[in-house]
Amino acid sequence: MDYKAEIKKLAKERDAVILAHNYQIDDIQEIADIVGDSLGLSIEASKTNNKVIVFCGVHFMAETAHMLAPEKTVLLPNLDAGCPMADMITGAKLREFKAQHPGATTICYVNSTAEVKAESDLCCTSGNAVNVIKSVDTDKIIFVPDKNLGHYVSRFTDKEIILYPGFCPIHNRLTPKQIEKMKAKYPDAEFVAHPECPPAVVDMADHICSTSGLYSYCKQSSAKQFIIGTEVGVGYRLRKENPDKEFLFAYDSFICKNMKKTTLKNVYDCLLNMSNEITVDAEVSRKAVTCIERMLAIPRNE
Repeated sequence: MDYKAEIKKLAKERDAVILAHNYQIDDIQEIADIVGDSLGLSIEASKTNNKVIVFCGVHFMAETAHMLAPEKTVLLPNLDAGCPMADMITGAKLREFKAQHPGATTICYVNSTAEVKAESDLCCTSGNAVNVIKSVDTDKIIFVPDKNLGHYVSRFTDKEIILYPGFCPIHNRLTPKQIEKMKAKYPDAEFVAHPECPPAVVDMADHICSTSGLYSYCKQSSAKQFIIGTEVGVGYRLRKENPDKEFLFAYDSFICKNMKKTTLKNVYDCLLNMSNEITVDAEVSRKAVTCIERMLAIPRNE
């Protein structure tokens, strides 16, 4: 079966838009109507006229899409696609953590579940986290769940940043030693790191940015070689947009297994059967959307 052709046909019949995160496999990015980061995709989805959203990503992303576009049907092609970092904190755990730090403003990274967003005052992305932190009036901020992104933004403020001990397993695995080896092997390459990397790795970067920022930076840079400090899925667009440049990933297995779970067959099956619908409790959604909306007014820094 030609899954790509059949998916396009079914999407038209179902009035569906196909979204793919930057970390999805090449085949999925190829058939997607829109490729981007998690929040950007959800915002785009809320603006489309399509009745159905097929979100090729992980569970929390589909939740966000549903919350921002509750009148649409949101399908997650593979229900096993989760996020280990998002799973490191729950609404209950966050309530306990907040009780230990009264008076603090709680900021959650967008890579979190709906119930965690509902317990937070404000949301942020890796691209706008610094501006979000600066926008808060209180001097004490709880940052969940990513300690590495929280540590990165703490460099830009005098506020007290209380870090929850969560992290992205694939970014957190990167070490300064690995970067030293890559830089020795490719001395002319620029090292571009995602702020989910450990602080010691971020210190070694020539440029630090979100996935969206990565694309624009590599396009504009005069460098011809780049060491990429994030998931290998970004390679598809980087190579497509910069055929004259070389992209080397910081370590061989810089792969999010959850992001790679979605296959063309998964997309085909969920469209064919209109299965794997993702919904969020109305009250949880109301609180979580407030947290996101407060953020959306703040300019994004890539």
